Amino acid sequence: MHAFDYSAPDSLAGVLAELQEAGDEGKAIAGGTALVILMMQRLVRPRRLIGLRRVAGLDRIEIADGRIRIGALATHRDIETSPVIRTRLQVLAETLSRVATLRIRNVATIGGCLAHADPNQDPPVTLLALDARVRIAGPQGERQSPLDEFFLDYYQTALRPGELVVAVDVPLPAPGSASAFHKFLPRTADDYATVAVAAAITLTPEGVCREARIGLGAVGPTPLRARDAETILIGERLSDRLLAAAAEAARRIVDPVADPRGSAEYKRQMAGVFVRRALRGAWDRAAGAAA
Repeated sequence: MHAFDYSAPDSLAGVLAELQEAGDEGKAIAGGTALVILMMQRLVRPRRLIGLRRVAGLDRIEIADGRIRIGALATHRDIETSPVIRTRLQVLAETLSRVATLRIRNVATIGGCLAHADPNQDPPVTLLALDARVRIAGPQGERQSPLDEFFLDYYQTALRPGELVVAVDVPLPAPGSASAFHKFLPRTADDYATVAVAAAITLTPEGVCREARIGLGAVGPTPLRARDAETILIGERLSDRLLAAAAEAARRIVDPVADPRGSAEYKRQMAGVFVRRALRGAWDRAAGAAA
């Protein structure tokens, strides 16, 4: 690994100032589970690392303004075990509990996960289905980005020079809402999924779909939102035919690549299978919530 300078400001303003000063030569680092690997592989060669761990408050998980706000420094384990998340966003706790190993979850942060923009990661899939928004701080102040507009391409995001992910906001689920997450692991628990799918459904008291969101991972250059499939579900009751139609619509948007986890066609077929599973799981949960 190449030589670099390291600093750890104790305020967000200090971090942003150092990021701006460092320019293209600087990178923010928290858990480092992704960045350090890229550095060891010489895929990135920052001259300066700016640590975030001394910035107070960026690891908070709290309810604010009708949303659950998850600070960028919250680790996967923090989120998995948070009483707020386990009570109000059970599917997110379930998703995080299935990421890699406990050792990784104790270190990896949600902000780093989003900024890294690896299309094979699980958390963005569920956050897409939950209609999350990314809170971003930078030289021009703070702004927000819908998560489905945040990922641009392989390992590319809407972050501008000098900007930093500071939190992710997730709306509190509406009455009659529920979600489910399913993924297929080809080998061990710490491997990337062949396909990952999360679905969120809101039903009327009569069991009709009022709102639907579907996120997919590991089957395209970014985490994907299956909007055409969502549209098919609105105003409908659960049926095998409906799930098949939504799954087919989702399959049409995926663009997987062949790798040791499966051929492109295999992943495309699996995407349809897991969309059906996630939708049925979310629908069954929502039916119980709406009853």
